[in-house]
Amino acid sequence: MEPSTDKAFINLINQNLGIAYKVSQFYFDDAENRQDAIQEMMYQLWKSYPSFDGRSKFSTWMYKVCLNTALTYLKSNKRNKNEPLQENHYHLPSEPENNKEEELRLLELAIGQLSSLNKAIVLLYLDGFEYSEISEVTGLSKSNVSVRLVRIRRELELKIKQKLNR
Repeated sequence: MEPSTDKAFINLINQNLGIAYKVSQFYFDDAENRQDAIQEMMYQLWKSYPSFDGRSKFSTWMYKVCLNTALTYLKSNKRNKNEPLQENHYHLPSEPENNKEEELRLLELAIGQLSSLNKAIVLLYLDGFEYSEISEVTGLSKSNVSVRLVRIRRELELKIKQKLNR
């Protein structure tokens, strides 16, 4: 890449860095895996930046690259998963300080149980993306995105009710 292209890329990445952190937070429980995944996302963004043609917003394109990278990283990690339990697996989570924190924790747990594609749809929706942009990132039609969001909402409500009734 040329120096002017390098600067443009770095500026765009810095403006949208939260995307990589959000994706890694949604897909990886372990802090070390999150950091490794973010590094891989940055590499994939750098490598594929010359193919960014500007037909979509940079943030939409970045989400697509980050989500694809996270899913690929997850698959490769599952194949190589022979590591012992980490120390944090032995501790119970601390009690939330108030109901809002509890509700947010339950929502995060429920979202974590969704399929990879549905998790991506929720992440994009919660980040304020239009159906057309979610469609572009996921490869689904706009109407399929709409239908899936209704179903996902029902699924999340059911999962949260189940957790509350235990």
